[in-house]
Amino acid sequence: MTSPRTRRLAVLASGQGTNLRALLEADRAGELGGSIVVVLSDRAEAGALAVAREHGVEAEALDPGSSKSRLEGEAAWLERLGRADVDTILLAGFMRILDARFLAAYPGRILNIHPSLLPAFPGTHSIARALEHGVRVTGCTVHLVDAGVDEGPILDQTAVAIHADDTLESLTARMHSAEHALYKRAVHAFLTRPFTLEGRRVTWQ
Repeated sequence: MTSPRTRRLAVLASGQGTNLRALLEADRAGELGGSIVVVLSDRAEAGALAVAREHGVEAEALDPGSSKSRLEGEAAWLERLGRADVDTILLAGFMRILDARFLAAYPGRILNIHPSLLPAFPGTHSIARALEHGVRVTGCTVHLVDAGVDEGPILDQTAVAIHADDTLESLTARMHSAEHALYKRAVHAFLTRPFTLEGRRVTWQ
């Protein structure tokens, strides 16, 4: 598999939009390698929608279905992405699992950022779990999304040291800073550099 050359991006977000803001600022500065054309959320009250509108990007909340963990009723989401002519999707704090139909519509073109050095601490509460386990180093990972939870091929990672006096709040703040730098770097590489994918291993050319 070789890297697709894509340019029109959508962001799916559930939260306040801190990573989204960093991506939009990178887009505005010409540092992303593509343009974010729409932001979608599963929560009408998500701060990410306001962040998108502040930057002049279309933003909309869509019905996620009744499941608390999965995105249901994917047809409406895919139709909206199709109308925006999106070819790559960035997940930024999107708290629902994408099912097979969604993944098949964008094969190898959905990216996610996760707050740990995968494969360590997949799933939720990763920062707190790293702190509780007493590890000396954690970090963040950008990976391609597949049918597993935080199991897709890794595109890039950044390490973050855990200090002896760290609290959840202090570690989370440093993790956010690391995420913002990593995500825009990984997206730019994905959109502009060729790579090969053999099994789960990504090799940049």
